[in-house]
Amino acid sequence: MKKRTVKIVSLLAAGAMAASLTACGGGSSSSSAASETGAAESAAESVSTADEGKVLNIEVWNNEFPNRLAAHYPGFEPADKDDATKGGTINGVKVNFILTDNKDNGYQTKLDEDLAKQADAAADDKVDMFLIEADYALKYVDAEADVAEPLKDLGITADDLSKQYKYTQDVVTDANGDIRASSWQACSAGLIYNREIAKKVLGSDDPETVQKAVADWDTFTKTAEEMKKAGYNMTATVNDTYRVYSNNVAGPWVQNGKVVVDDNIKKWVDDSKTMVDAGETTTNDLWSKEWSAGFKAPGDVFCYFGPAWLINFSMGNAPDGEDDGSIAHAGGWGLTNGPQGYYWGGSWICAAQGTDNPALVKDIILKLTTDNDVMKEIAVDDSDCVNNKEVLAELAGDDSFGNAILGGQNPYKMLADGAEKVDMSNISAYDQGCNEEFQKAMKNYFDGNASYDDALAQFNKAIVEKYPDLKAE
Repeated sequence: MKKRTVKIVSLLAAGAMAASLTACGGGSSSSSAASETGAAESAAESVSTADEGKVLNIEVWNNEFPNRLAAHYPGFEPADKDDATKGGTINGVKVNFILTDNKDNGYQTKLDEDLAKQADAAADDKVDMFLIEADYALKYVDAEADVAEPLKDLGITADDLSKQYKYTQDVVTDANGDIRASSWQACSAGLIYNREIAKKVLGSDDPETVQKAVADWDTFTKTAEEMKKAGYNMTATVNDTYRVYSNNVAGPWVQNGKVVVDDNIKKWVDDSKTMVDAGETTTNDLWSKEWSAGFKAPGDVFCYFGPAWLINFSMGNAPDGEDDGSIAHAGGWGLTNGPQGYYWGGSWICAAQGTDNPALVKDIILKLTTDNDVMKEIAVDDSDCVNNKEVLAELAGDDSFGNAILGGQNPYKMLADGAEKVDMSNISAYDQGCNEEFQKAMKNYFDGNASYDDALAQFNKAIVEKYPDLKAE
């Protein structure tokens, strides 16, 4: 196989990006053994690995992808049926997951270090695959960095990817038009509401009725007043709504080397300050115990915002059959569009330049992100909103299909329609850092500890420290 020199300099120059606490699944799901369905029975022996490496190294930040591979890739034999991150074998090839927590940017730091050594690494030490998220995808699919193999070089064609949603390809397309990663997920999202609270305050828990009460931000804030009068918080925190606003900006965070705060993000500040001052929400951190307290029945939070993975991995993560006292266990959530369409998260599979297992890597990408049977398994078994128009159309039209957490509601038509509308034109390589630092700075303003101008100055200072090549607004 041709030896490639991996250009890591431009990756490191992009600056360290703070790690997100979730990547579309959060990594809290229980591992499952290799699939026993018909797809699994067509074992991976059809993939010739005789001339390839004997170790498949895959870099991940949580157990989401290991679980998907163990449960849905034909021929995967787990080393530990209760913990997919322990790896296993595929057709005699050892599968080794290199798991590095996202905390303090640990995953990206470890990945950058390993990719920088790729050209000179021993065969068994080479990175073969790695996972990335939307917030920093541009860093790793950059043509100059050249650390992720263009899918066409693996022999994956446009026809192979034709059933995917366009935005999932746009986010991992380099300046030359080459797609360098593929995802099994379409992470369009909506407003997830407490059905019992909806009945009490709005008179109905029907999604169409609830949608009228949250149809736009002005209507949303008026409904928040009603919720407060009835004794409920509209959201668990101002941060619940942030991505909805930030996904609907008119331009990217960085324009001509300068950080620009979009008007829609400024509206998030104004609307959030109004709600905090009125006692209709809080400034608690996402993923905190205070934030997730609304998951427990009966709950005092009307709504959360998120995609399918938030519903299933974060809100409904009790083991099968275990009554954990959650609203999810009782099927007490509903889903509607909310004030604006948006997406959140997504995991993309990259083939590392220099992998000595190109055929196996290609087959894993094809099966987990393009195969209809496998993707239907993922949608049905794991309740993921999969990146496949045909599968989602089939499930959306199936009256017998429903999500138990959503009280039997079928979310796939809504999520499929949302995925068609996702616009990735305003993403940048700086999104994760800008989003996190902005929310952190504005907390002081919301809490009354700083003026807006002082909070903005805090953000500007933090962002130029994180990205010295940028200028503040």
